[in-house]
Amino acid sequence: MRKIIVCTFLTLDGVMQAPGGPDEDAQSGFEHGGWQKPVADDEVGTAIAGWYESSDAMLLGRKTYEIFASYWPTADPDNPFTDRMNSMHKYVASRTLTSVEWQNSTLLEGDIVDAVRKLKASDDGNINVVGSGDLAQTLMRHDLVDEYRLTIHPVIIGTGKRLFADGAIPTALEPVSVSTTRGGTIVGVYRPSGKPGYDSY
Repeated sequence: MRKIIVCTFLTLDGVMQAPGGPDEDAQSGFEHGGWQKPVADDEVGTAIAGWYESSDAMLLGRKTYEIFASYWPTADPDNPFTDRMNSMHKYVASRTLTSVEWQNSTLLEGDIVDAVRKLKASDDGNINVVGSGDLAQTLMRHDLVDEYRLTIHPVIIGTGKRLFADGAIPTALEPVSVSTTRGGTIVGVYRPSGKPGYDSY
C-alpha cells in the first residue's frame, strides 16, 4: 500500500499560496507571492530533499503541474533538485488538461478520488502531493492522506489560500518528527490518528 503524503510550505498563519515567486499564483488578488525564500534556510532545503528521497512519485493539481512543467525541464542542472524533479513520476489531476508533456507524467482519468485509491493500492513507492491546495483538500475530505510533511515559516501573510481551510475535517494528528531550524522554521511530520478528542479543565 502506497502512502499519500502532503508536502507543503506554510506561513505561520497557514497560507500556502505562491511561496515560490510573485507571479506564481496571483489568484484572488494575492499580493504576497514569493514569501518563502526570505524566511527559508539551508536546513529547510535539507529537510525537503529528504522528503523526496523517500518517495518515488508526485501527485499534482493542474496549476502546480503547469508551474513545475514550465520550470524544471530547463532548470539549472547543478541544482540538486532538478534531476529528481524531472525523473520522478508525476500523476496529474485535472478536469481541463487533455495531455501532459513533461517527462514521466501521467494524466489521471475519471474520478480523482477513485484514481487515487487505485494508486494507493498499487505496489510502488510513496507519492508526494506538492502544493496543489484544492487537490489536497479533496484528498483530506475523503480520508486519503496518510501523512503531512510541513515547513511552517516565521512570517504572517494575513490573506491567501490555506491548506486547512474553513470546512476542513476535524482530525487528530500524531507527531512523527518535529524540529526547528536556526532560522525559526518548524519542520513537522504528522500522521492522521482519527478524530480529535475534546475535554475541559
